[in-house]
Amino acid sequence: MQVLITGGAGFIGSHLARALLERGDRVSVLDNLSTGNFENIRAFAHHPLYSFAIDDVRNALVLDRLASEADAIVHLAAAVGVQLVVERPTETIETNVLGTHAVLAAARRYRCRTLLASTSEVYGKGVKAPFSEEDDLLLGPSSRSRWSYAASKLLDEFLGLAAYREFGLPITIARFFNTVGPGQTGRYGMVVPRFVQAALRNEPLTVYGDGTQSRCFCHVRDTVRAIVELLDRPEITAGEIYNIGSSYEVTINELAQTVIERTDSRSSIQYIPYSEAYAPGFEDMQRRVPDITKIHNAIGWTPKYTLTQILDDVIDYERSRLTSGDPFHSTPGRRQA
Repeated sequence: MQVLITGGAGFIGSHLARALLERGDRVSVLDNLSTGNFENIRAFAHHPLYSFAIDDVRNALVLDRLASEADAIVHLAAAVGVQLVVERPTETIETNVLGTHAVLAAARRYRCRTLLASTSEVYGKGVKAPFSEEDDLLLGPSSRSRWSYAASKLLDEFLGLAAYREFGLPITIARFFNTVGPGQTGRYGMVVPRFVQAALRNEPLTVYGDGTQSRCFCHVRDTVRAIVELLDRPEITAGEIYNIGSSYEVTINELAQTVIERTDSRSSIQYIPYSEAYAPGFEDMQRRVPDITKIHNAIGWTPKYTLTQILDDVIDYERSRLTSGDPFHSTPGRRQA
């Protein structure tokens, strides 16, 4: 199978490319490197089954050429990080919505099997946990740009399902819940690498809010396995939405303490109000727990990695980076989940 991955130089995309190459698929990547990095794909950049184009997914000419050669498209390209969403909402909306529109147009032209990446953010301020794919969605007011990301990804879902219903395009939507693992950058404030990097330096771990907010963390290898299995089963999964994530819930306070213990760090925990970290009136989701019954019933998928295994993998990776003096993954950011 020939698979086009948009955003394929990013964290999830590069892990997906590696998995597909290892099983013998041909892989092409389209990435403008705005948040992805060539270091993520350097190891297989010269693989005979791999090709890479540095460009924006909204470049119709380049996208058309790559889609014409593909059997399937995995659309991962998107705006990344809460700070970017808060500070540059126009870019967030245009990148997500116009990028998805372009991908769907190309997929329709060449009848490509397509998987669209969505997010647990679409569940918004819902209080019924765990979140199921058919639950009602509750977002905050449009006057707060923080919700533009969730709204734009939700519109992506509507576009994808419309293409399935109107044109019979085999599209599956995956809602990711906090995918983490080796290679994820702290540059955009993703909480696990940010905590681990600070702990290894014996620096304070910064928690936004009071730390009672909870999340569920899924190893990137488990996420990639779900993507591949969904992609391989269009007869079952086309036209459907699936949560992908772990159901093991941990508060940010507990996560910080566990990271300190696993790294044998002398770090302390410091708290910063959301109003200082982002903007006055910033709203966060108190819980983000997926119901993964649907994906388990469809393809038998459940995550294999425990939180301890995930943290140990990230700690080993970041420790090796720190030892080698590689600065790529150490730039601080402000995203916490």
